Amino acid sequence: MFGDGFAYPWVLWALLLIPVLGILLWKRKQKMVTELTFSSLQPFDHTPRTLRERLHHAPLWLRLAALAFFIVALARPQSVSSRENVSTEGIDIVLLLDISGSMLAEDFSPNRMQAAKQVAEEFIDGRTNDRIGLVIFSAESFTQCPLTTDYPVLKSLLKEVKNGMIADGTAIGLALANGVNRLKDSKAKSRVMILLTDGVNNRGEIDPITAAKIAATYNLRVYTVGVGAQGEAPYPVETPFGIQRRLIPVDLDEKTLSAVADMTGGKYYRATDNRKLKAIYKEIDQLERSRIEVTAYKRYSEKYYGWLAGGLLVLLLEVGLAGTVLRKIP
Repeated sequence: MFGDGFAYPWVLWALLLIPVLGILLWKRKQKMVTELTFSSLQPFDHTPRTLRERLHHAPLWLRLAALAFFIVALARPQSVSSRENVSTEGIDIVLLLDISGSMLAEDFSPNRMQAAKQVAEEFIDGRTNDRIGLVIFSAESFTQCPLTTDYPVLKSLLKEVKNGMIADGTAIGLALANGVNRLKDSKAKSRVMILLTDGVNNRGEIDPITAAKIAATYNLRVYTVGVGAQGEAPYPVETPFGIQRRLIPVDLDEKTLSAVADMTGGKYYRATDNRKLKAIYKEIDQLERSRIEVTAYKRYSEKYYGWLAGGLLVLLLEVGLAGTVLRKIP
């Protein structure tokens, strides 16, 4: 009847108020009793008590009992049936996101950065048992969110990402090194980085190949995603006449990105529009799910219906008594 737990257990604290309320109502009722003075009560000693007298306090106790039923119903008792079939310890994933100025190019809708953030958010929504972290980079690199299963917090931090948080440039090697640092001590059976960039490594003390070698020594797999249309892409430029779009060449080091993926057992992808970018993340999502199969669910069955019905029945009983046996004579 109580189930395995309560959805709102804190509501049960209200049960402590029932005895206090009962005492207050009883005292109030005592003050309302009319007193008659007799010289002796001996003549009434053998007078049998009527049903009305026996049930005199019943409405008070019934009302308090109904209140107790309703409080338990509000706490929502539930039974939980669950199933979990875990074959490994899970996957740890770090998303490496380029936020350099070139990511504002508008060959994606509305631009490369917003498209990448949207697809990353959809990727996060598709995971249920994995820890995911976020590293951003341009001329430098830092961790925007450490590995976590708190996906709402992760998505909130992802939404805050924008160009200009770091000096402009493209430090792919530093981003990979940062990701390695986040994953190297992980105990997960599978540890993955997903690197998204639209440029060529031109900043940082570590080159991408060296960082990839370090990742390989820790058995970290890297999927690399190069974004940008073929040839040229429209880019917003501030001018005295307002924002204007100018075509800039797409400069993407596919050779290095492919080498990084190959060295770590990952795969290189090229995204030229929003649709292809979504398809790439969907494929990576399926690849990693195929490595680790996890089945987990919880089903909650509500148990408050009985308590609610019990409270209503007790109230109906009180109303019935008030309208029959305990009916007041006008």
